[in-house]
Amino acid sequence: MIDLRSDTVTRPSEGMKAAMMRAEVGDDVWGDDPTVQRLQATVAERAGKEAGLFFPSGTQSNLAALMAHCARGDEYIVGQAAHTYKYEGGGAAVLGSIQPQPLENAADGSLPLEKIAAAIKPVDDHFARTRLLALENTIGGKVLPPAYVTDAVQLARQHGLATHLDGARVYNAAVASGQPVGALTAPFDTVSICFSKGLGAPVGSVLVGSRELIERAHRWRKVLGGGMRQAGVLAAACLYALEHNVDRLAEDHANAAHLAAGLAGIDQVTVQSQATNMVFAQFPKEDCAPLEAWLKERGILTQMLYASRFVTHLDVSRADIDTFIAAVKGYFAR
Repeated sequence: MIDLRSDTVTRPSEGMKAAMMRAEVGDDVWGDDPTVQRLQATVAERAGKEAGLFFPSGTQSNLAALMAHCARGDEYIVGQAAHTYKYEGGGAAVLGSIQPQPLENAADGSLPLEKIAAAIKPVDDHFARTRLLALENTIGGKVLPPAYVTDAVQLARQHGLATHLDGARVYNAAVASGQPVGALTAPFDTVSICFSKGLGAPVGSVLVGSRELIERAHRWRKVLGGGMRQAGVLAAACLYALEHNVDRLAEDHANAAHLAAGLAGIDQVTVQSQATNMVFAQFPKEDCAPLEAWLKERGILTQMLYASRFVTHLDVSRADIDTFIAAVKGYFAR
């Protein structure tokens, strides 16, 4: 199957599986797994942070970070399109008793500075205490402008706020911008980096930050059920991804641009945007369900909505993209 639903659908390569089989392991709850320790140290060093902590998922990593920064009744400022607000089950509110203050994202994925400033609550018992600004990079496949990040973090610090980056695809942002990942993570107090998307690992995210914040997050990881035992088998996959699957993200970005150009040549399709490895396009509403079925019959998995997202990754080749474009053309030409 050609699967364009997400870059989370990647499968471990033979090389990655071999690295997992060779992994030296211990009990990570006791802090005894050497492969997990190596992964945490490696990711922290590349991100320019003091420490790292391995999590089963980016959702849990983000939540533990929010809980490390905020107490019950505190508030974090976040975009309405952000994963931590929209796609993580309301965990901050449900499990952390943290109030989200969502703001509408601008077209480039940023949160306008004036809206951030206006959302920060005064010190008053009537209000939740604003403690944290959370951004995301990439967001909708788009790379946050570096100058904007600098200004947003500076604004947060002026108001005594901590900062967190959902960097699930920060390596896509680094490759697309030509910047080392440390340059993109440096402004933030904590960053969550995911390995089970474009980097191709089956499981795993690493939260990085100061030792103090990571110690707080470590307790919340345990409370949230994220303590794992012989987790080096999974950490080995993430280490393999770091060594073999970062530079090749540029191929995914090029394939996404090729996909967007192909869809733009179809009269019934409107390409809305393409950035890094994501293409967003509009289709006639009445065609979405039958087109999705048509594609599935031809070995292509998509999630067809009025505004659809197609994601390229290491299991999608240029030939696969051409097959998809031809199938869409065939549907509308039938």
